[in-house]
Amino acid sequence: MPADPAERRVVVTGPPRRTRRAPGRPHRPRTEIDEQTTLGHTYVRSLMRAQLRAALTVFAVLALLVGPLPLLFAALPDAGRLEWAVLGFCLYAPLVLLARWYVRRAERNERDLVRLVEDR
Repeated sequence: MPADPAERRVVVTGPPRRTRRAPGRPHRPRTEIDEQTTLGHTYVRSLMRAQLRAALTVFAVLALLVGPLPLLFAALPDAGRLEWAVLGFCLYAPLVLLARWYVRRAERNERDLVRLVEDR
């Protein structure tokens, strides 16, 4: 049993809580994102904002396209076949085009971030 309490000292180590870029180290956005620095957080937030903007645009177009349909159907007396024709045929193509635009826009946003972050 050690007589001196200083001999029983235990050193606990772990990953550093905050990492700072060394002064001579080049700026690398991928490292900024991995280390969760303020700049990395800004990159990710920018991507999320662009994705949200695309989603809200699709939602607004969808609301303007589909929203007035119940009013149109209520205004037309006994338009059973017209309702199915509008819902089945006239609405399908715009919905597919809207979905295609959204997927392309989301992929382009991600490609832009990857191009910004790559170490080239």
